[in-house]
Amino acid sequence: MAKIAKKYLEVNPWIITEKGFHPERSRVSEAIFSLGNEYMGVRGYFDEGYGGDRLVGSYFNGIYSETDINHPIKFKGVPEIWHFMVSAVDWLYTRIELDGELLDLNQSKVSDFERTLDMKTGTLTRQFIWHTQSGKQLKITFTRFLSMTSVQVGFQRIVLEALNFSGPVQVTSALDFSPVHEEIHNRSYWTVEKTEHRGDFWFALGKTETVEQHLVSSFSLTADCEYVSKDIKDDKLFGTQLEISLEQGRMVTLDKRVCNHADKKRGSDGDSVWEAGVALAETFRELTFDAALAEHVEYWEKLWKRTDVVVEGDDADQQGIRFCIFQLHQTNHGQDPSSNVGAKGLTGEIYGGKTFWDTESYCLPFFIFNNPQAAKNMLMFRYNTLPQALRIAESRDCKGATYPMESLNGDDSCVVWWHGNLEIHINAAVIYGIEQYRRLCDDNDFFYDYGMEIILQVCRFYASRGNWRPDGFGFYGVMGPDEMHTFINNNCYTNTMAKKGFELALAEIEKMKAEMPEKLLKLTDKISLSSEELDEWRKIADKMIIPKDETTGLFEQHEGFFKLPHYDIDSISQEEIPIEHNWAQTRRYRYDMIKQPDVLLFLFLHSSEYSDAVKKINYEYYTPRCMHESSLSPSIHSILAAELGKHEEASAFYAYATRLDLDDYNRNTHQGLHMTSMAGAWLNVIYGFGGMRCDGDQLAFKPSMPKKWDSLSFRILYKGSTLCVKMDKKNITLSIDQDEPLAVEVFGKSIELTRQETSIPMPADRCA
Repeated sequence: MAKIAKKYLEVNPWIITEKGFHPERSRVSEAIFSLGNEYMGVRGYFDEGYGGDRLVGSYFNGIYSETDINHPIKFKGVPEIWHFMVSAVDWLYTRIELDGELLDLNQSKVSDFERTLDMKTGTLTRQFIWHTQSGKQLKITFTRFLSMTSVQVGFQRIVLEALNFSGPVQVTSALDFSPVHEEIHNRSYWTVEKTEHRGDFWFALGKTETVEQHLVSSFSLTADCEYVSKDIKDDKLFGTQLEISLEQGRMVTLDKRVCNHADKKRGSDGDSVWEAGVALAETFRELTFDAALAEHVEYWEKLWKRTDVVVEGDDADQQGIRFCIFQLHQTNHGQDPSSNVGAKGLTGEIYGGKTFWDTESYCLPFFIFNNPQAAKNMLMFRYNTLPQALRIAESRDCKGATYPMESLNGDDSCVVWWHGNLEIHINAAVIYGIEQYRRLCDDNDFFYDYGMEIILQVCRFYASRGNWRPDGFGFYGVMGPDEMHTFINNNCYTNTMAKKGFELALAEIEKMKAEMPEKLLKLTDKISLSSEELDEWRKIADKMIIPKDETTGLFEQHEGFFKLPHYDIDSISQEEIPIEHNWAQTRRYRYDMIKQPDVLLFLFLHSSEYSDAVKKINYEYYTPRCMHESSLSPSIHSILAAELGKHEEASAFYAYATRLDLDDYNRNTHQGLHMTSMAGAWLNVIYGFGGMRCDGDQLAFKPSMPKKWDSLSFRILYKGSTLCVKMDKKNITLSIDQDEPLAVEVFGKSIELTRQETSIPMPADRCA
């Protein structure tokens, strides 16, 4: 791969540390040091302000604004409104002044700077010594966390220690609704409707433009010293300024407890939201920093015990996978049934906080095996936004339902309309996710009460979106997962996945006829499904065009792909990366170079249906053509490389996948973290080196061990049990935590797992 890591962080299995401030990496650090708890998230920006390059990102799941897309020429079926998650209140707002000098790391002289993200406890700490122009030295330590147990609460602790003086320091603490959304017009999208200092609390009520959602933010302060304070207020800022007398050598601690109440309803009532926010603050009146931190740490301790992945032999790999797991849990842990996983989570404004086409195929498996409730919530998001999917299909002259390429609320919001309209493969991924969740979590109630309606409406869309020709049925004018080829015909991934969607729908219809006829009748009446439609679907499934060289087993990504001019991707210089920004669009579209796996993706998703020989020839053909311009790419390549015994390639791709953001391989970490890639990195460990496959009748394992690893262990939740897997270069050992035996397949042989560990020798060819 023609990409190089940009390393500046310390390697430690549990901790991300920046020693010495790197201003040229400021925004990258803000993304990497992000904290979240699904309800809200903050980038790792400096509490005290910063005059250099930065993005103050404070986000709330489901809080957004809208703007007109303003197409110069409007066409039917193209979205006209762009919605996007807005940066909200900066509840960490702090300013520190000493002898008339304002602390600003862009101007101030500091030493011993260190910033640490402790993934074991979910806390961010930053400390340094400020050397003022008057010669004074003040050691400052900031600590913050967003409670995983009381998700509307966040805490900040500031510790001040005068090293060579005694005297006053001014500290301002406030709520600031002025942070701008850079990508859309570079301005704030909030108005502050009300502020009040009531007893120990400072309150501010903000309202978003256009959508008119409301957010009440409040804070209270606790200090272990005497101070004098006065309120401060500006157009979008409200808080207090403290004057604290410092004594040389004595540490002073200032704790800030913040309660945020966000109402997602469009056009919510400000007065009602205000009262709810005031009541919330009262609820947490007695909650101290230390007590909340203890609960928070206990939550993470239990979570890591259940979901940790342990890699022995390479600290960089260990740090990388833990960082991915940590950020995924911060993004979604089943707290809100209306939440989904945004492409950047709550770590940046690029992609607007929206979930994309890849959520079900990449992110959902992580939550299925680690937090089934969170997985169900993600699929309920699809069901709850089915009405919008029906409207989108109608706007595109189709029947049934088609889900948007990207969306925060279910509406189509893809400004690059040819992506939004042509990437119809998203619907097949939704079907795949529904079926995976049903089988792996045994949730038939969800499947038949909600999932089947989605599946049938998607099949109805596909039947109306495709066309017949003499040799079969296919989809024309589409785009597959590889976004370097557009307006193509019969994309192999799209056709294959849609075919399987039709087959699933038809099989389940027959099952419902036999086992639950009343439920089937109610469903078919609700959506007016006819027997004629089902007959047509059978023909479509049987005659779906799948481009393939039957002699070699090589799938053609889309019709005509094999005839495209070849481009040597190794000849592309670092200065040209990412080519999405440095090449003309039409230049990217005209070669056999691909952005990310397309054929290889469905070979992975439906692994049990394809032989090693078929996987090998396709892997060896498409890998040299893949630019990995998408963060989704490395993990799938690593998984297939591990399966095929290409150990060195598997390890190289893995390091790239887990450290994509930590080492900024794609030079875009500053925009926010790649959540789907992080889920892909987890897949990389469990499905790649763990060799797990879950698309067959039972879980199957065909593990492999990288050369530099001594051992690997992980746990997954499966059918009510915790399955523990440990492996090294000699054995793979499995056990479960329940009395009822569990049948799995290991190296092609079925075995029954119990509480007692079962060890199986690791074949020599499965070790690097």
